[in-house]
Amino acid sequence: MSTFLHHAGLSAPLFLLILAGYLLAASGRWPRAVSDALSKFVFAVAVPALLFSLMSDFSKLPPVDTRLLIAFFGGCLIVFVLGRVVGLWLFGLNGVQQSVFALGGIFANNVLLGVPIAKATLGETAMPSVALVIVFNSLTLWTLVTVSVEWARRGELSLRGFGNTLRGVLTNPVVASVLIGAAFGMTGLPLPALLGTPLSLLGQSAIPLSLIVLGMGLAEYGIRSGWREAAAITAIKLVAQPLVVWALAWLLGLPPVETQAVVLLAALAVGVNVYLMAREFDALQGPVATSMVLSTALSALTVPLALALVAR
Repeated sequence: MSTFLHHAGLSAPLFLLILAGYLLAASGRWPRAVSDALSKFVFAVAVPALLFSLMSDFSKLPPVDTRLLIAFFGGCLIVFVLGRVVGLWLFGLNGVQQSVFALGGIFANNVLLGVPIAKATLGETAMPSVALVIVFNSLTLWTLVTVSVEWARRGELSLRGFGNTLRGVLTNPVVASVLIGAAFGMTGLPLPALLGTPLSLLGQSAIPLSLIVLGMGLAEYGIRSGWREAAAITAIKLVAQPLVVWALAWLLGLPPVETQAVVLLAALAVGVNVYLMAREFDALQGPVATSMVLSTALSALTVPLALALVAR
């Protein structure tokens, strides 16, 4: 109980920032253009600055056990298949809908929510593990759902679709900042103060702004239709995925810090990218939007609980 309260106390201020963003947007006094501009700044400037600053000292960071990739993404694959089966058997979804439904069970807000919570609850030692998952997360999961959708639509795979996915991931500011920062860090050269100081200042704004932006975005999506599907997506995301990832981490003998990092990332709420994918494929927009709001609210309890259980 004390471990749960410890992690809850560390993460509570972060969820209060999400609530603050939600209330600001829900008040109607802040037009959507404001949240759009803040979101662009966070994704394109603040978070990349934070991750680049972190990875620029890559050579000084503790080594990352690559088994964590097997634990995390192996868990994602298992839960994705589970999600498709649940979507078919419980709700009679078609192949495209099953793919979006299953993606909701594995794709989280790793940047907007994962980075701040990991930094606050697990400390700097967990950040290399978090950054490594972030690098591979978008490429791996977007490719997985693209394969699933293309197969459902045409029964064949599209190289053009894979190429577009790869290009989109590599030009993503978050992924690019991690890769470039790691490349610089491997040289062992110190970052000049002329660049390091402004990057550090920008990075300090990433955590509070990202959480406020997330809250504003949740107010814009609102609670929509599809409660049954949304509840199922939320249960898979907040319960099934962290359990499967923890089981794989235990089987692989992953060290405690890396285990806590991957379980934390697995226990996070449904990510906004799932909603973008739902819109792209015109499938389950309402249930996905509802699951984002529901899972974010519930994760204020489930995330510290998951960390407490793993710590024991």
